[in-house]
Amino acid sequence: MVTVCWSPKGGSGTTVVAAALALLLAERHGSALLVDLAGDAPAVLGLPDPPGQGAWDWLAAPTAGPQALGRLVREGTAGVDLLPTGAGPPDVWRPGRVASLIDALASERRPVVVDAGLLRPELHDAVARATCSLLVIRSCYLALRRAVAAPLRPSGVVLVREPGRALGRHDVEDVLGVPVVACIDLSPDVARAVDAGLLVSRLPRSLVRGLRRAA
Repeated sequence: MVTVCWSPKGGSGTTVVAAALALLLAERHGSALLVDLAGDAPAVLGLPDPPGQGAWDWLAAPTAGPQALGRLVREGTAGVDLLPTGAGPPDVWRPGRVASLIDALASERRPVVVDAGLLRPELHDAVARATCSLLVIRSCYLALRRAVAAPLRPSGVVLVREPGRALGRHDVEDVLGVPVVACIDLSPDVARAVDAGLLVSRLPRSLVRGLRRAA
């Protein structure tokens, strides 16, 4: 099972949601793999940036196969292993390469969560081929406007609710035509846990409550 988390607008909390989802899946299944295509997953997990190659390097190599991808996975924490970004996006995007990445990840026997971050056009195949794609969006008009304009529709929505916003769960579902599978209240506890590098050891209850259904 491969779940891709993405957003049409930066600052939506996609990396935090992806990391928390991977932690919950690892708790349930014994282990999980977090694939970092956005660059911030190690920091959110409280880990140093891993040196060497990663997912972007695999995408740039036209002949690298699933075994080579497996060698890039690093031991993580709390049952969550990490496939880091590596050197950065390829200079040349080869047709079908992102689809091959998702197909290779689908062969994993454990759950896989991909943090696609602010979704670039080159990664559309990741959303299209994933078992499940989760749009992470804040409950604001500008974010919803970007989501409507996006060329892809997710399997479900993770809604980050903010105090004082007029838009709610039903508004998002009506506009996008897909279900909201998780609601997370914007909480200072989450920001403090991330800033202190304690998301793994002190996963905030607001994240656990909100993402249990999605996991």
